[in-house]
Amino acid sequence: MIKFGVDNLLQNAPIWKNNRIGLVTNKAAVTNHLLTSREALLKNNFRICKLFSPEHGLEIEGADGHEIKDGIDKLTGLPVISLYSNKLAPTKEDLDDLDIVLFDIPDIGSRFYTYLWTMTYVMEACAANKKKLIILDRPNPISGNLDLCEGPILNQTQSSFIGRWSMPIRHGCTLGELALYFNAVKNIQCDLEIIACSNWDRTSFQTDWGIPLVPTSPAIQNFEAMLLYPGLCLLEATNISEGRGIDYSFCIAGAPWINGESIAGLLNNMGFDEVIVTPLRFIPEDINGKYYKENCGGIRLTIREPRFFQPVYFGLLLIRFVKHLYPNDFEWKPYSTLVNPIGKNHLDKLLGFENSETLFDLPLPKFIREITLLTQSGSWKHEIRNYLLY
Repeated sequence: MIKFGVDNLLQNAPIWKNNRIGLVTNKAAVTNHLLTSREALLKNNFRICKLFSPEHGLEIEGADGHEIKDGIDKLTGLPVISLYSNKLAPTKEDLDDLDIVLFDIPDIGSRFYTYLWTMTYVMEACAANKKKLIILDRPNPISGNLDLCEGPILNQTQSSFIGRWSMPIRHGCTLGELALYFNAVKNIQCDLEIIACSNWDRTSFQTDWGIPLVPTSPAIQNFEAMLLYPGLCLLEATNISEGRGIDYSFCIAGAPWINGESIAGLLNNMGFDEVIVTPLRFIPEDINGKYYKENCGGIRLTIREPRFFQPVYFGLLLIRFVKHLYPNDFEWKPYSTLVNPIGKNHLDKLLGFENSETLFDLPLPKFIREITLLTQSGSWKHEIRNYLLY
């Protein structure tokens, strides 16, 4: 059975367990027996003094992009400091009464999933305040096979909280590996330790682990959503719903003006044997999302062969087909969040390069050539290789 970093830490009882510890975590961070990390650490007499939470909050109940307030953890009684509020990093005052910071938050393997960037802000804060940071590593649920990485590579001109630094969209790494990489290439100089997970084959997927999935955020409720997210998150920059508020959000796409049979037919005719595209109707249930309580036509995606599926390529093609079929209905839309209140240029920030909307005006043959090149991961496999732990 896979052991997460927290499982290995609990087995080894380090000498610093009685030091004053701050834990950056959320409800999705669990042991391989599904006990929350914060509860397991306290039961094993680790001196956790305070908690820090990322986007969506400690209980993973906050809406996408909405500010999270400080609070008190009902489970442990510990104070919770939000790192998705008027600050994205712990302050000197937050860290003054701590000796060590632990970080344990599951990632889903995509550049624009914000937990990764919370980690980088914590690294910088720990470096500035001379606090040791220990990352409890976890496997990449959509595979650590670097041959499956997909670009585009972020251009630094598009740096934001959904992509601070250059890397592909689907990165194929663990957060521990990325911490080592960025600590070196960004010269953060964080006193950093990684407690590795074990028994992980980096070519495996979450469905191979034999451990039930704990949803990592309100819209990521299952493995298929994780695997589709690197492509279907691009829908945020459009007026196409990604199905937020429904159990299978990020496994569907649609709008009141879409005929699901037409889109399904086009995509199925492209020969994507690794994914089944079926028409459906659905009603979005997220009051903050698109088409709340409206009847939408669209498609449901079911992954048949995770080892061959390219979510970014597929997501780009899906948007191109919808825009072509519905030129009078399709729109690019701003996406307002705490870290980008105006919400402008959201597609540029997601894809990582300027004027990305013009890509979708290309004739289909040229569009396919362009996205074939764009989704290559360049030199990433070479750049990251010295920082791989598994």
